[in-house]
Amino acid sequence: MSFLTLDLNLLRVFDAVMTEQNLTRAAGHLAMTQPAVSNAIKRLRESLGDDLLIRTAYGVKPTPRAESLWPAVRQALAGLEAAVTPGTFDVSKANATFRMAMADATAAFWLPSLMRSIETEAPGVNVRMVPLTTREPRPMLLRGDIDLAVGFFPGVAAQLSSDTSSPIRHERLYSGRYVCVMRKNHPLAKVELTLDNYVAANHLLVSFSGRAHGLSDEALAQLGRERRILLTVNQFFTAGRVVANSDLITVLPKHLIASTGMTDALVWRELPFTLPAVHLDMLWHERDARSPAHMWLRKHLESMNTSAITTATTD
Repeated sequence: MSFLTLDLNLLRVFDAVMTEQNLTRAAGHLAMTQPAVSNAIKRLRESLGDDLLIRTAYGVKPTPRAESLWPAVRQALAGLEAAVTPGTFDVSKANATFRMAMADATAAFWLPSLMRSIETEAPGVNVRMVPLTTREPRPMLLRGDIDLAVGFFPGVAAQLSSDTSSPIRHERLYSGRYVCVMRKNHPLAKVELTLDNYVAANHLLVSFSGRAHGLSDEALAQLGRERRILLTVNQFFTAGRVVANSDLITVLPKHLIASTGMTDALVWRELPFTLPAVHLDMLWHERDARSPAHMWLRKHLESMNTSAITTATTD
């Protein structure tokens, strides 16, 4: 294959198919017919000498070659878009698909406002949510699996602050605090929450990995104390449901209590020990840094955070 003879329009089709993982949805995004998209992918396969995409019952699955090629293609297309249309981005006419990774509570917190804005301001923009089950989203960004990650990534944020060579960019959206959460009629809701009665209670821990050890356990260990974690779950929504209907207590970021959907059944108390602040960070790859559509998304999330957080944390 010679690059000089490669039809570069095929790369735009390839990017859309990789984003959607479905030929029909990609065709709709590109305003093409499904057969035309299939033909374009066939021509690209022949040019590159690789299957690129394998049909499955749910769409298409990329080959290793396709996965390794896609980040470079996305970065090149984003650069071309920024160069060709500098300062003329019109979100009302944009056609873009963003794949975002967030934990369930973070998604419940951000998405309603984002969807309202997209419906009114950006009818051609689509969002595909990807489960976030790790505090280390950088591999997903490096592979091009997602365009943006939003969440609490303490280790990653600390490393990125001192590593100027990393292709991953980040921005802090919010800083808040952890509190102890329990059902309204819990025995501890009626008395002062001391260190003794805190460690004597049964605990629920939100843990993406399932490991029964968190920030609270590290803080307790420094005080020579420990607690019993009766249950670990990997969703904040589940945590809220369980705590609202049991005597288990948990520790949650205060601004995410509303995202459990159980606000009326829960109360919070200040912890009897000190935990580090909880930060909400936004991470993305530099290949998308100059994309007008991606810049719009980031700026929109920035503008959403102040009013949304204030509303959610008002007592």
